[in-house]
Amino acid sequence: MLEFMICSLLTILPDFLFRRYVQGKRIGREINLYSMWFELRWGITACVILTLSLITLIFYYHPSTKNVTAAFRTVTILPESNGRVAEVFVGMNEKVAAGTPLFRLDNAVQRAALETARRRVAEIDAEMAVAQTELAAADGMIAQAQGAYQQAQDELEAQQELNRRNPDVVARREIERRQVAADGRRGALDAAVSNKRTLETKIASLLPAQKASAEAALAQAQVELDKTLVRAGTAGIVQQFTLRPGDIVNPMVRTAGILVPDDRRIGLVAGFGQIEAQVMKPGMIAEATCVGKPFAVIPMVVTEVQEVIATGQVRPTDQLADVQQMARPGTLTTFLEPLFDGQFAGIPPGSSCIANAYTSNHDELHSPDISTGRWLFLHLVDTVGLVHAMILRLQALLLPVQTLVLAGH
Repeated sequence: MLEFMICSLLTILPDFLFRRYVQGKRIGREINLYSMWFELRWGITACVILTLSLITLIFYYHPSTKNVTAAFRTVTILPESNGRVAEVFVGMNEKVAAGTPLFRLDNAVQRAALETARRRVAEIDAEMAVAQTELAAADGMIAQAQGAYQQAQDELEAQQELNRRNPDVVARREIERRQVAADGRRGALDAAVSNKRTLETKIASLLPAQKASAEAALAQAQVELDKTLVRAGTAGIVQQFTLRPGDIVNPMVRTAGILVPDDRRIGLVAGFGQIEAQVMKPGMIAEATCVGKPFAVIPMVVTEVQEVIATGQVRPTDQLADVQQMARPGTLTTFLEPLFDGQFAGIPPGSSCIANAYTSNHDELHSPDISTGRWLFLHLVDTVGLVHAMILRLQALLLPVQTLVLAGH
């Protein structure tokens, strides 16, 4: 309507003035309800064409959408495993700080596993103490075996010396027996030394490795026990939290509630028409008015334009995708942020809004290589953005009336 009124001032009004003051035709006589189309046909036709062109130009280069939401972030309250609720520490709509316990699952199995892991660590510590005692005993065995070997070796050498001086004094068989005895004592000494090395290896490598594994199992058991106590990951307000002791919580089926963080604000998420894909760019200036804060127009800036349209997504399933199921046209998802700090104050998260985005050709207009026709066209594009800004302000004024009266709320 606003575009038609503006265009009529440039087309229908000059045509009427020509008919009235040049041709002398008056309203109610030559120009009446039945002859208006014939008399003002040039002005009316030009007005319709100009209005359609202006509306197309405005809505293409300065897109508008009512698919706008003041989006905010939420955190799902979930345990990492299934379990039955044993204790609940907070209530619904309660404000919590980061790290505050929310609820605890039954942890009898986890506590038993933790105690088993602790006992295993204590068992390995006892094995290390026993190994130290065995190492001391091994030193004694080595000393004993070494003495026996030395004695056998001395007796063998004495018999060999007697045999060297007088072969008839010592029998050959006796020398062989002494040699076998010395070899046996030597083997016992080697076995004692090997046993000590085994104990040293056990103390230095095996038992520490077993203790490290036991301590890792203990840490894992502690982690599993800690998982039964669910804490708030960030500060915020607990919503839809209706857990009671005895409830079963399953991460795959049932959530425990929702935590709305204090830093929940994301900005405005707007869905513009697909035809605006070539116009919408990050950095564009925009404006928005929200139902949650009527009569306020908030200056915004486009921070991101999603490169894909959600309705075209395909994921592998057991059925082939039919394009007919994607026939509904999706929107171009765009993220808007306030141009200045503090302008989102008073807007409830989740509010529905109306947003305009404005194309700016300032840099191209100041280019020395721009042609005259292009310069005039871009000036026209930037100028008609004022019409869209006026429409948004009218919508901001009429939004409470439309919501409270015309919509029947």
